[in-house]
Amino acid sequence: MSGIDSSSSVSSVSSVSSVPSLSDGAVDPSAAPEAAQKPSSSSSGGGRDRYLDLLRAVALVRVVVFHIFGWAWLTILFPSMGVMFALAGSLMARSLARRTPWSVVRGRLRRLLPPMWAFAVLAVPLMFVMGWKPVREEGVWWFLKLANYLLPLGTPPYPEESGDGSSAWLDTTWAMDVAGPLWYIRAYLWFVLLSPLLLRAFRRLPWVTLLFPIVLTAVVGSELVTIPGEAGQVVIDFAIYGACWILGFAHNDGMFQKVPRYLTVSLSFFLMAFALWWASGHLTDEGWNFDEIPLAQATWSLGFCAILLQYSPSWKELPGKLAQFDSVVTLANNRAVTIYLWHNLMIMATYPLIDQLWNIPGIDAYSSELNASYNVLPLVLVWPLIGLMILAMGWVEDVAAKRRPRWWPNGAAKPAKAGGRRAAGRR
Repeated sequence: MSGIDSSSSVSSVSSVSSVPSLSDGAVDPSAAPEAAQKPSSSSSGGGRDRYLDLLRAVALVRVVVFHIFGWAWLTILFPSMGVMFALAGSLMARSLARRTPWSVVRGRLRRLLPPMWAFAVLAVPLMFVMGWKPVREEGVWWFLKLANYLLPLGTPPYPEESGDGSSAWLDTTWAMDVAGPLWYIRAYLWFVLLSPLLLRAFRRLPWVTLLFPIVLTAVVGSELVTIPGEAGQVVIDFAIYGACWILGFAHNDGMFQKVPRYLTVSLSFFLMAFALWWASGHLTDEGWNFDEIPLAQATWSLGFCAILLQYSPSWKELPGKLAQFDSVVTLANNRAVTIYLWHNLMIMATYPLIDQLWNIPGIDAYSSELNASYNVLPLVLVWPLIGLMILAMGWVEDVAAKRRPRWWPNGAAKPAKAGGRRAAGRR
C-alpha cells in the first residue's frame, strides 16, 4: 500500500519507502506560494497565516528526519502527512470559494506537475542507464504506465532494483527509494480533482462526509473488501487522509469557531486513544509505525489535526523566539515541492559523501569519533544538499506559478540600490 509504506529509513541507503508519507508531507505542493489565511468567513485581511506556514515547515522537517532514522515514534509525535493534507484542504476550499472549480483545478495542476516533470527528466533516464528494461518483461503496453510521470493518476513506474550493486554512490534499491515519495503527488492530484464534489458534499452533510473516509479505511484497511491494482492504491490513500483533507474544509469555513473547544478536544482525544488501542493489536514488523497501520494512521491524524486547527492562532508574524526561524519557514513553504521530491535522493547522497571522510589524511586519529557520529552525520549534511537542490531545481516552482524565478526565496529583504534611494529622496 503505497500510501502508508513510508516507514523505512534511508540510513541503510536501501530502504526508503514511499513516504507521507508529505507522506510522511501537505504540504500543499501547489498552493504553497499562495497566502495561507484563516477561514474565509472570518478573515479580516490578506497576508500569510504564519501558524499554518510553521506547521507545513515542521511537517517537511519531520519527513526528512524520519527518512534518515526511521524512528517509528515520529509517526505518532507528528503525523506529517495528515497535517499537510489538512492544510492543503483548507487552501483548496479557500480557492474554490473565490474562483470557478475548473480554474482552481487547472491552477493547482499547473503548479504541481512541472516540478514533477523536472524530477522525471532526471530520474527516469538514470533508471534506464542503470539497466532498467521493463519492455522485456511487460511489453510495449508498459509505456502507458510511463504516462503517470506526466499525469500521475496512477503510480509512476520504477524498478525495485536497479544496477548491479557495484556503484559506491547508488544502491540497487535507489530507484524505489527516490521515486517512493511520488505516491503523495498521486494522492494530492486525486484530492484536487475530487475537491469540488467533496466540498459540495461536506457543506450539505458535514459529519457524514468527514467520517466517510474513516469508515472506508476500516473496511479496506482491514481487508474486508480488497480493491486490486492502481484503483486500490488510490482508494487507500483517499481513505487514510481524506478526513484530514475534509477537515481543512471545516477550517476554511470557520466551523471550528462554532464548535466548543472542549468538544473538539474531547472527540480528538477519543479518536487518538482509539488509534493507540487499534495499533497495539495490529503492530507490524515496523512496530508502532502508524504509516503501516491504516486505521490507526487515519484516526490519529484526524484527531491530531483537529486539535491543531482548533487552536489555530492565525499569526501574521512568528511570535517570540520563533521569529528567528522566519526565513527558514518562508523558504520551506516556497520550495515545499522541491524539498519533498528531492529529499530522498539527497539523503542517499550523504552516505557516500560521509564515507569519503575516511580518505582524509590523518583522519585515523579521529576514527572513533567519526564512527560514533556516523548515523547522525547524514542529518547534518542533508540540509546543505537540499539547499543545493533548491538552487538547482527550485526555480521550476516559480515558473509553474507564472512568477519570476527566484534562487533563494526566504523572504529576506534585498538592500535597496543607491539609485533607488536617491530617487526616493527626491520624492
